[in-house]
Amino acid sequence: MVLFTVILFGCVSDPVLWNVKSTEQVISDYIASNSDKYGEFGKLLESVGLNSQLSVRGPFTLFLPTDAAMLEYYKDHNTSFDQMSQEEKLTLVYNHLIPNEIQSGDILLGALRDTNALGDYLVTEFQGADIIINKQSKIIKRDIQTANGYIHLIDKVIDPVTISIYDKIASDPSYTLFTEGLKRTGIKDTLQLTKFLYGKRNARTRFTLLAVPDSIYNRYGVMNINDLIARYTSAPDSVTFLENGFYRYMEYHCLGGTYYLSDFSTGTKLYPILSSDNNVSITIDTDYKLNQDTKTKQYTGINVEYSNIPAKNGAIHSIKDLLPVIQPEPSLFIFDTTDYFDMKQGDYFGKYYAKWYDGQNTFAKIKWQGDFLQYYYKNHDTGELLHDDCLQMFGYYWCQITSPKVMKGSYNLTANLWSGNIDYEVYVDGVKTATIKRTDAAKTTSWGTFNWTKTEEHTIKIVNISWGVLFWDTVIFTPIK
Repeated sequence: MVLFTVILFGCVSDPVLWNVKSTEQVISDYIASNSDKYGEFGKLLESVGLNSQLSVRGPFTLFLPTDAAMLEYYKDHNTSFDQMSQEEKLTLVYNHLIPNEIQSGDILLGALRDTNALGDYLVTEFQGADIIINKQSKIIKRDIQTANGYIHLIDKVIDPVTISIYDKIASDPSYTLFTEGLKRTGIKDTLQLTKFLYGKRNARTRFTLLAVPDSIYNRYGVMNINDLIARYTSAPDSVTFLENGFYRYMEYHCLGGTYYLSDFSTGTKLYPILSSDNNVSITIDTDYKLNQDTKTKQYTGINVEYSNIPAKNGAIHSIKDLLPVIQPEPSLFIFDTTDYFDMKQGDYFGKYYAKWYDGQNTFAKIKWQGDFLQYYYKNHDTGELLHDDCLQMFGYYWCQITSPKVMKGSYNLTANLWSGNIDYEVYVDGVKTATIKRTDAAKTTSWGTFNWTKTEEHTIKIVNISWGVLFWDTVIFTPIK
């Protein structure tokens, strides 16, 4: 039990335990009692030592292949149970296991909200009333409740995704020009990284490609890579430099972070490109609209049928036009104060509380002075919290965050800081902009109005002037029309 907890969740105190909703069999017992139907997958669990581990408190979600699906998998991969290595068996099991509760009603067009035990997102879509996982496996029986989670029966084994986002797009002959553009600019090298050493552990990379198929380029008379380069730069010998027009064009199609269709928010939101010095605007209403012009209503669409393609380090979406580089109009930007790469690397993230005491060296873009900073996580009884987490401090203190780059424009700044029992001062880029009283309403009390002429990061600092508790959830940048 301890070993399995370390593998999936890490050693962190104060776990949020799942409230058992059923007195039925646990997942491992369900498989064992139906060995005539699921015995092949049961053999995998037993072989890698996870059969007994799925007898412990969850929650877990298991996508369980039938024996027929397992035998088909062995045949397609020219292997068998006895021929597979222990690593291959463990990878296959982990690919089907989610360390959280997911019912069929939670599944949207895009990807599951939680990664599997490999740290990969499983892609989800619909064919009529059927739910399809990773574009290959159909759920044939849903929501089998057990004492420690849910089982969804599937008709085909979910093949683990192993190649990078670049290698995935390069394997598709529909995107030869786009692929060559990534290669010529050198962006290919970044997109091929699936992990890197961060401290003493490996961190995952996450990207999204807005890929242009050859048929779109051909429509504009672009028939080869030289045509494509000439369209965006008069300096073809310097396409590996950030300032080059062709480099800027190719990079504009590469988002920093993995976004499946279910990750795009309703309304309009900006998503940063790799260098984070520009954004793509995505509007979700009657369609998926990239960089919609508010006056002409013109936009570049996403070809949903050929999108949501999973890779080891990201997602690929096929788009319906060239998507030229622009500076999108400012839009509502709600920044979660816990949305930092280094904070997300902790096993506690999205699961447990964690405390730190070094306010200058723990995180790159969160600084503080006080007794401690706590990652506060509680998925109930906290009122409105984005992603169920926030920053918490206690006593007398100050806390400063650095925002991602915000598009140039005029904004009103507010926040969801909901403790309600402190008075505090607000400093933006080192300048005091407001004094907020404990009676002032969160999210509607202005922290100042700003006309920023550059797209850049900003520091926002809270200094409390009365003793109390801080729960800082978001900073809200609202464009002033």
